[in-house]
Amino acid sequence: MPLSMNREVFVTCAVTGSGDTVSKSSHVPITPKQIAEAAVEAAKAGAAIVHCHVRDPETGAPARRLDLYREVTDRIRSAEIDIVLNLTAGMGGDLIFGHVESPLPLNEKGTDMAGATERVAHVAECRPEICTLDCGTMNFSLGDYVMTNTPSMLREMARQMTALGVRPEIEAFDTGHLWFAKQLVEEGLIEDPVLIQLCMGIPWGAPDDLNTFMAMVNNVPSNWTFSAFSIGRNALAYPAAAILAGGNVRVGLEDNLYVGKGQLATNGQLVEKAVSVIEGMGAKIIGPKEVREKLKLTKR
Repeated sequence: MPLSMNREVFVTCAVTGSGDTVSKSSHVPITPKQIAEAAVEAAKAGAAIVHCHVRDPETGAPARRLDLYREVTDRIRSAEIDIVLNLTAGMGGDLIFGHVESPLPLNEKGTDMAGATERVAHVAECRPEICTLDCGTMNFSLGDYVMTNTPSMLREMARQMTALGVRPEIEAFDTGHLWFAKQLVEEGLIEDPVLIQLCMGIPWGAPDDLNTFMAMVNNVPSNWTFSAFSIGRNALAYPAAAILAGGNVRVGLEDNLYVGKGQLATNGQLVEKAVSVIEGMGAKIIGPKEVREKLKLTKR
């Protein structure tokens, strides 16, 4: 494949996820105020898009509460800097089985299964410009956790997102997810321009070696816009890989806690690191206005 470097790059910052990162770094934002402040910090450092989950303000555990999403949304929209808002819609598909010899009943601690309308309720309430659609089911990390997104569930969630006028960001964790994403587009459930995030290195999805990464890239239609990231130790190398492959960049504390060996990062520091790599390679950082034009987003 010939080199097809992207020379106009946008950065997404995933400021806080749903994983157990709060116990590992004091920089991971928990409350709506902290999440919004982290989003502003990332935008000032050069991120055009911020991708947000919410957490229980008391415990730091992942949450799906509408009031938390509303507060985060209102705080970000009232900030003094322009930001494209991307809310997760990945919650509500968490399935944790029981013991290996008796998988049923399910382990109630951590299992969180909701219907399509409930999973998209905060999107309908807050109307972000973008929301994520995890485009498949997979064994996720260790233990007995399965990230569950059935074809019927994905079709209905995609239909509702599109009807709301919110751009789905397809999250693909493996090649089969890309295959189904194309099916959603073919069925008219996701409209142009199509936005996709290649999620590399998450056990047990697509590993983040370059051969697998390029297999993912080569399966993205040429008229789609894609970003890519890897978690953990290779996260800081992926901005270079992503733009060399023709894509855009995602960083943030959802994916990686460190800015250097043993150095805990802030979201702003991770964005600054990515920006320095991108500009050092001769590419230009584009901001929220240009991203909206590129992706035909509706600012609210």
